[in-house]
Amino acid sequence: MKRFNLAVLGIAVLALALALACNDNDDPLKHPQVNREDKLPQDIAKVLPEDDHHPPILHSDEFEEPVPLPWPVNTSGGEDSAFMLPDGNTLYVWFTPDVRVPPEQQILDEVTGVYVTHRTEDGWTAPERVWLQQPGKLVLDGCVAIQGDEMWFCSAREGYEGVNMFTAELVDGEWVNWQYVGDQLMVEYEIGEVHIHGDDLYFHSWRDGGKGGLDIWVTTRSYHNGEITWSEPVNMEVFNTPGDEGFPFISTDGQEFWFTRTYMGTPAIFRSIKVDGQWTEPELIVSQFAGEPTLDDAGNLYFTHHFFKDGEMIEADIYVAYRKSPRN
Repeated sequence: MKRFNLAVLGIAVLALALALACNDNDDPLKHPQVNREDKLPQDIAKVLPEDDHHPPILHSDEFEEPVPLPWPVNTSGGEDSAFMLPDGNTLYVWFTPDVRVPPEQQILDEVTGVYVTHRTEDGWTAPERVWLQQPGKLVLDGCVAIQGDEMWFCSAREGYEGVNMFTAELVDGEWVNWQYVGDQLMVEYEIGEVHIHGDDLYFHSWRDGGKGGLDIWVTTRSYHNGEITWSEPVNMEVFNTPGDEGFPFISTDGQEFWFTRTYMGTPAIFRSIKVDGQWTEPELIVSQFAGEPTLDDAGNLYFTHHFFKDGEMIEADIYVAYRKSPRN
């Protein structure tokens, strides 16, 4: 899955400052209103499933064959890192108009970031930008995970080195009160992308003490005198191998654990089921450039699929594999 990893933002900060200085019409109290589709590159045509040289491969008879979500969710740009709310009607997704552009340039294009779209009787609504920073501030947000009115997201932003995790709170329909998650999680535990389930925070990390490569870990939140602390991380051994496992997702009922693992050289989606309180050996569900699973409470599987041409990734879409027998 495509990730941004910005260690140094100096050049981008300078470029943004110059851009703002040259625009006399910018209102420092408002975010720029830019049509994201105006930024789509003209030399990339929308890839259709019939033109895909490496389509996702389904390995389970519980699901229908995966299909891409329709426009306006998917475009000829990059839609990635989706998160579906339990009701199946609200989808958060990271978007960038051109996946070939490096992050230090994406951060200046005015449209790369997190968007939200809603399912209606007439289809999906036009995605709207989710702003998680003040206007005029340099920011590149992504990898959203939501539980109720609590959002976790990763961000490269002014005042912080590299990419860090932040939280936000939903108040009157807006995500506000953005906060850095703290050094215990970022520095001591070295968390990567996360999924929050109750007070358990599942995350992937290259931290020492795992099985090798990227591993999935869990830490539990507790409250003491108004302060939040996190337990020592536990390696989720049943999911991990000497290879890479990451991008965890656990179903609302806590009975299915989904994650991404490298399989035959590309990302693939695996699932484990809890039986008698224990996680079963993970099974392969979808392979071939399929990753970052997210599900609704009906059990429908949404994931990212990347398109490659001549060895170069040219775009990414959000796919869905509908469960044949919905759970609810």
